[in-house]
Parts: sequence; C-alpha cells; structure tokens
Amino acid sequence: MSISASLVKELREKTGVGMMDCKKVLEETNGDLDAAVKSLREKGLSKAAKKSDRSTKEGRVVTYINNNIAVILELNCETDFVANNDNFVQLGKTIAKAVSEHESEPSDIKELNINGSKVSELISDAVLQLGENINVGKYKKLNTTGSFSDYEHTNGKIGVLVEFSNAIGEEVGRDIAMQVAAMNPPYVSSDQVPTTDLENESDILRKQAIAEGKPEQVVEKIIEGRLTKFYKENCLVEQTFVKDPEKTIKDLLPADTAVKAFNRFSLVG
Repeated sequence: MSISASLVKELREKTGVGMMDCKKVLEETNGDLDAAVKSLREKGLSKAAKKSDRSTKEGRVVTYINNNIAVILELNCETDFVANNDNFVQLGKTIAKAVSEHESEPSDIKELNINGSKVSELISDAVLQLGENINVGKYKKLNTTGSFSDYEHTNGKIGVLVEFSNAIGEEVGRDIAMQVAAMNPPYVSSDQVPTTDLENESDILRKQAIAEGKPEQVVEKIIEGRLTKFYKENCLVEQTFVKDPEKTIKDLLPADTAVKAFNRFSLVG
C-alpha cells in the first residue's frame, strides 16, 4: 500500500526515529500506526541488547528540583555528540523527574513507569533514535526541610545539588552550587571535617614544621595557622568565592541560613 507523507511524519513525531525507518516500518505494518510504534520499540529493544556491552564513558549529569525533593542523576552514552543531543538531555530530565515523583528512591530505575512506559523502554527508544548504547549511572533522591539549589556545568559533565537549612535566593543558591562544581571541596565546613582527617592533617603539618627547623614552642601556633589555610582550601563555606575574591562563601549566606550538605557528580576524569 502507499504510505502518505503525513503518516510518516506522524510516526516520526511520536518516536523521533528517522523518516526512512518510519516509512519502512509503516510499509511492513500496512500503515497501522500503533503496530508501527510497537515494531519500532521492539527494534529498539533488539538494538539496545546488541549495544549493551559497548562502553558508555560519556554522558551528562542532570539535576531536578521539585520544592523539598531533589534528584541528581547520570545518564551515560558512548560519545559527546549524543550527550549534547536535545533528546538525550530531555530523556535525562524525564527520568530524574520521575524519580522525584516516586514514593521512595527506586531500587531498579529501569522498571520505573513513566506515562505507561518503563524507563528501560524509553532508553531502548533512545538507542534506536540515537544509535548508541545508553544507560542510567548513579543517582540520588534527596529530601529536605529547607531548600535546594542546583547547577549543571555547560557541557553537562558536572552537576551539583546543594541543600540549605532555609529558603535561599535563586542567584545566591546557584552561585554556591557553581562554587562546588568549580572547586570540588571535600567538606561543607570546618566542624564537618572528620576527627581522623583533622588528626592526620595536624600530624603532617607538625612533621613539616619540625623538618623546617621551627622552634618547638611555636610549632602548635604554626599548625593552627596552617589548619586555617587548610579549612579555606577544603571547606566550602570558608572558600574564597570564585566570582568575587573579596568574599567567602560564608559571606554570601543569609544570617539564618546554613549549607547542610552538597552532592557533586562528575563525568570528568
């Protein structure tokens, strides 16, 4: 039978698959749109299975915030080209949103249902459209009694969620999340540095001071001074603000608001 251009276009809009593939499957299904969609999905599952052992070292980190719930998630693929594709980015956002709406963090994200389709089926559809192996990497779902801010680096290789004790202005929250992306601090603040880490750092600094020939009576003061530098380099709220070296991150925070925690996912290195 003859397949109209409008029918091919409708199938393409439904599936995102190329025009020639849409026309071919419509010919195979005698113009039955639903059957064509099903056939393309089956082809996608087959294609995904064949590609499942291919390395997925590229991709994007996506974040999603809905009031007091936030999700950070890695969506992996084979090349930067696909990682920057709008459909790939939207797939990541769609999955992150679905995770945020689930009652709890799903144990098997591929079984999560989105508008009648499993995540595994949506991924298969994307494999068919984009021609690469795609999978979900690590992810976290977070809840807060305060607020969240997020930041995604322009190429999507780094994503950050920051949790605050209270509501915070959009620009300030984004700036602090950007600081985490840029500087990758190990700790939020000095009081969150584990005792063992602090003892190890103090021991290193003590040995350095003695090796430098510093008098024993001033070694402890030297350690104290160098620990202050350690905090400024390694604790988020003590760090110099990358956009304004005259300020620290602590200076950006409203008086009644603290940084409670942050999560930073990176596909770099």
